[in-house]
Amino acid sequence: MTSRLLMPVRSRGAARPAAVEPAADPTPGSVRPTAILDLGHPLTAAFTARVREEAAARGDRTDRERLRTAHRLLAAEVRPVYSVEDRRRVSRTLRLGRGSCSQRMAVLEAVARSLGTATRVRGLLVDGSFWYPRFPRLRPFVPAEVLLAWPEFRLDGDWVPIAGLFDHAGPSGEGGFANTGAETLFEAVARTGVDWDTPAACDGASGACDLSAHLRTDLGRFTSRDELFARHGQTLCVPARTLAEPVLGRWGAGAA
Repeated sequence: MTSRLLMPVRSRGAARPAAVEPAADPTPGSVRPTAILDLGHPLTAAFTARVREEAAARGDRTDRERLRTAHRLLAAEVRPVYSVEDRRRVSRTLRLGRGSCSQRMAVLEAVARSLGTATRVRGLLVDGSFWYPRFPRLRPFVPAEVLLAWPEFRLDGDWVPIAGLFDHAGPSGEGGFANTGAETLFEAVARTGVDWDTPAACDGASGACDLSAHLRTDLGRFTSRDELFARHGQTLCVPARTLAEPVLGRWGAGAA
């Protein structure tokens, strides 16, 4: 059982359109700053400078490699929590030193744009039951659908989803993503295949990287996460976010 009481009205009863392949989707990306991706803020600029320095020290030659370095730094230094404020500015996430999957992905997008790599996001409404393993005692309060901004990066002339930054298609030897424990989607993409579309993308491995069964609605692609949230709202309504954020915003992943 999942809850609709805490959700914005906009997402109720949405139909699932056919998915569009990234290469065929005409949605443009951008390297421009946004309210969320505040590239010019000193904290955002300082973190990007750290990424450049670390990448140079590692001998990174491509933007893909630099983004992997940025991902590694974020995974190590920004603590994973269950924050529900998806429109939080990147600079605030860096200042707090903690963030949800969505907030940490936003930081990675900000780094990419600062490096001159265009980004966009795919809007995914994921079944709330996907998060049951994390909140076994709070299932009645889990939203029926969770809105996920899944980043894509323009690399070598192609749109590459965040999981495509890393060299794996199927599950690792440790298995696919189980959405439990300390590992979140943000960390998982560096370890194992994560795909929201078809089992074929898992290279026939065991289907462990295929998450398409959890996808309720593909909202399409947007030039920025700002545009996605402006059009479709966030997962929780404003009163629910106001009450939940002081607790969930400090609740570490795996502690549930």
